[in-house]
Amino acid sequence: MARFVYRMQSVLNIKQKTEGQIKMEFAETQAELNRQIDILNEYVDRKEKYLQEAEELRNEASLKLQDILDNQYATAQMDSMIVAQLKIVRKQEAEVEKVRIRLTRAIQERKMQETLRDRAFAEYLEEEKQEEAKETDQRTSFTYTKRQRENASEE
Repeated sequence: MARFVYRMQSVLNIKQKTEGQIKMEFAETQAELNRQIDILNEYVDRKEKYLQEAEELRNEASLKLQDILDNQYATAQMDSMIVAQLKIVRKQEAEVEKVRIRLTRAIQERKMQETLRDRAFAEYLEEEKQEEAKETDQRTSFTYTKRQRENASEE
């Protein structure tokens, strides 16, 4: 039984190691998602600046056609970059979700293994306790029988 508990602890150690690896992978994918969101926010901010610049160009006393056209082109470019970055962010969000599901499963498996190990250990302790009680009973019975024989031989 002790070997069984030891094996269960070994399995638990493997589950804990796997969980740790998945936690690291989750942290990495989450960090990448945050990085991609930062890039998206940077693009959105840049587009806002182009839109402010466009408003300023239109309100100037003398219209500079080339500057207005360049600004419109830059704004359109930012729109396409934002759309492309949104796709990247959504893809990374899906990856984070996949790893999160794997992590949840790993945590559940580890907890289940801990419960099984704890039950096996409790059973082992109970068996040891019963074995010890049996040995105590045998010693007591032997001592009692020995005294009975000694008392009988003295009489």
